[in-house]
Amino acid sequence: MTMPNFFIIGAQKAGTTSLYHYLNQHPKVYMSPVKEPFFFDHEISPDGEVIETEFGDPGDHYASAFSNIEDYRALFRGAKNELAIGEASPLYIYVPGTAERIKGYVPEAKVIALLRNPADRAYSSFLHARRIGVEPLADFAQALKEEEGRIRNNWHYVFHYLNRGLYHAQLKPYYELFGQESVGVWLYEDLKEDPIGTTQSILRFLSVDGSFVPDVSRKHNPAGIPGSYTARTALRGVQTVAKTLKKIVPPASRTYPLASKMRQHVQGQIVSKPPQMNPEIRSELLEGYRRDILKLQELTGLDPSVWLKEEDKDRRPLI
Repeated sequence: MTMPNFFIIGAQKAGTTSLYHYLNQHPKVYMSPVKEPFFFDHEISPDGEVIETEFGDPGDHYASAFSNIEDYRALFRGAKNELAIGEASPLYIYVPGTAERIKGYVPEAKVIALLRNPADRAYSSFLHARRIGVEPLADFAQALKEEEGRIRNNWHYVFHYLNRGLYHAQLKPYYELFGQESVGVWLYEDLKEDPIGTTQSILRFLSVDGSFVPDVSRKHNPAGIPGSYTARTALRGVQTVAKTLKKIVPPASRTYPLASKMRQHVQGQIVSKPPQMNPEIRSELLEGYRRDILKLQELTGLDPSVWLKEEDKDRRPLI
């Protein structure tokens, strides 16, 4: 069976959903009908069976939808004459061992990373956890204080708001395993400012026609928070339904996007516009990220130092 030849590895809340939809419009690109398979971020036995991780947080919805490599391969059985076949799982950049697992199954893969100002990404990730009903704390600063303790207690990666912004250490294994020519890194800020031009650059990296112009008019995965306890309860109910569907529907079925659309519809009805991040917290976060950002610049050749400059205080996460 067909396997993907490229992976969008993250980062979370950095535009991967938008990029997935932009690339999926190209006639020579096939994207997995499940946008986020989250397969290679799990341990895999020598015979291709997924080994689930037990987490210590209150959530119970992190099991993989795929029990083995054959189930995962079935996602790509719809590919025909496309040149670029891919998927987008934003945990791949963060979970240790993922790069090695991808290399073991797809040694010639190309890897795409979208990176966002890590302070803004952390806050957007917190809002996401609140929106889907898994983050019990309403205060971002308190959640940051709790993070190291949560990590020690083996809480799921969704709660690693600060640590998931340390991009240098996360990308280094991909450069070492796949080589610089097979790893492409772009900035979320560029995708937001010039979605067509950035997408065309990525298409050229994938060796398909880069003159293609995608429809970028729709906003994907907008930020928001549940407005009430009732809203949070409703979102948890949708999560439960989606989890049930994953158990009873074949992994490669296109019913999965239906569950995702259902969740997005409910979210659109009951979430409200998020508050602005506290500017002092943002400044403290950026200062803490400074060393990693400068090392990332050396690794990638990009100029993410723009993240360290004073930005519009009214800026809000949009994707």
